[in-house]
Amino acid sequence: MAQGTPVGPVFKDGEAQVVPAFEDSDTWIRHDLWVETDFDTDGDGKPDRMHVSVTRPAQTEEGLKLPIVYVTSPYFAGVAPDVPGLFWDVRHELGELAGERAHPEVDRRVERPVISNSHIKDWVPRGYIVVHSSSPGTGLSQGAPTVGGDNESLAPKAVIDWLCGRAKGYTSIDGQETVEAYWSTGKVGMTGTSYNGTLPLAAATTGVEGLEAIIPIAPNTSYYHYYRSNGLVRSPGGYLGEDIDVLYDFIHSGNEERRAYNNATVRDGELVPGMDRRTGDYNDFWAGRDYLNDMGPMKAALLMSHGFNDWNVMPEHSYRIYHAAREKGLPAQIYYHQFGHGGPPPMRMMNRWFTRYLHGVENGVEEEARAWIVRERDDPQNPTAYPDYPHPEAQPVTLYLQGGSPGRGMLSTDSKGPKVKEILIDNYSFDGAALAKAEITNHRLIYLSPELTEDIHLSGIPEITVRMSSNKAAANLSVWLVALPWEEGRRSRITDNIITRGWADPQNHRSLSESEPLKPGEFYTVRFPLQPDDQVIPAGQQIGLMIFSSDKEFTLQPAPGTALTVDLRGTQLTLPIVGGEAAWKAATR
Repeated sequence: MAQGTPVGPVFKDGEAQVVPAFEDSDTWIRHDLWVETDFDTDGDGKPDRMHVSVTRPAQTEEGLKLPIVYVTSPYFAGVAPDVPGLFWDVRHELGELAGERAHPEVDRRVERPVISNSHIKDWVPRGYIVVHSSSPGTGLSQGAPTVGGDNESLAPKAVIDWLCGRAKGYTSIDGQETVEAYWSTGKVGMTGTSYNGTLPLAAATTGVEGLEAIIPIAPNTSYYHYYRSNGLVRSPGGYLGEDIDVLYDFIHSGNEERRAYNNATVRDGELVPGMDRRTGDYNDFWAGRDYLNDMGPMKAALLMSHGFNDWNVMPEHSYRIYHAAREKGLPAQIYYHQFGHGGPPPMRMMNRWFTRYLHGVENGVEEEARAWIVRERDDPQNPTAYPDYPHPEAQPVTLYLQGGSPGRGMLSTDSKGPKVKEILIDNYSFDGAALAKAEITNHRLIYLSPELTEDIHLSGIPEITVRMSSNKAAANLSVWLVALPWEEGRRSRITDNIITRGWADPQNHRSLSESEPLKPGEFYTVRFPLQPDDQVIPAGQQIGLMIFSSDKEFTLQPAPGTALTVDLRGTQLTLPIVGGEAAWKAATR
């Protein structure tokens, strides 16, 4: 570069390149500040201020303006310890409440001026400024954590407003000396994983000007879908007994002097009564924490990322928002991989997204494939492009059940099987894997396809209809879709055994918002979707539908003994199969 030539971003093949002049971290300018919001959630009578840190190339002190990659989180200042009793006790009858749980305090960790170093090495050398902020009621940010409440959307909005010159920033938490973002172009992108991926969506639903693009990774887009399933109290995978009030305690790392007020008003006054662990019904509390309901103002371009085997934040979370964004006409792409929680898109995809919408480089990304899916044995950096998700050639194929209890029954497209009712006995002590592998057991019902002679490509959302009765007024209902034989050992992969799953409360067979006790012996029809998937089931496998009651890893655990009777003539499984019924028949003949 010639002497005296201004340093700026460099682009090649539609991607921002690493610029040597931006690469030396010793020259980066790092500072922090507080942005004032228009809400007061900690009850001190003053607008809450959010703690913000900035990392930018030295050239921004010489007149260079750059776009922003912004990351916000409730985790930056530490979380509560995992003490005994932190989670709700799940071993009790349905409709009852467990005893009080433990409420550990967060030991706040704060370093200034650095809130976090995440994403800095990826983006600052490529010609971006990286901004971090702590969520309300965490770290040095004022306010109260609300776990999906309005302030978690309005806090990042205020930071973006400051980056665009519309809000006030201050050098201290309570002073009046102001700070301006004179180095900002006013173009902001957000990204993050899990809770940190939820908050970009929260900000985007405000319609804030300047937020041009978001890349949420494994985001929780509805706290109801995270802690409930079709009326059933269900834990996220790996956190049996967690609920929204537990997450509040886990992240509440803010000002120690305001914690008692926050606990009384938010946790005990809003979260605990609103979440309703007794029935699991959908209500106004949960509706207010579902970002799908808030997407009206959203304008940001959306690149969504998720894993099909994420049993913590399940894959439906991303699909429901992607689908709504497409219907709104927003630029939207979705990247799905075959692994568990987390996992960003390849850097080249993220780079092209931010290059297009933050730098304004016309790289044609909006004309590329809408869906990018990592096939079962492929590197996550090498996804396969598809016109959309679900696959446009996927068609629903309805499968019917033929009895075999306590052994294994059959799945077929023949709807004229004999009138058969089969019974399973609930016992949470048997986990789902053990039930799927068992040749004979009365604790589940399982129905298998013929051994596949050709691969079957599933793409979309399977649906299950169960005609059932219970000998008690309440029962868990769990469904797994599995591939058998069950693979174990070092060479087994996450895609080998569980295709997808779902859960429901039969008491909500009429309404998600109003449950009704079951009349023992009376039959009810329960219909619900399983989790989205895109998977190729190889020849030599059998596809199995397993119906059982309590799922040891996810549901409440009532005393064993509840009997569920399933009417096979009223029960069916619908699979989204690429090629439809013709593909199914070719693979099962």
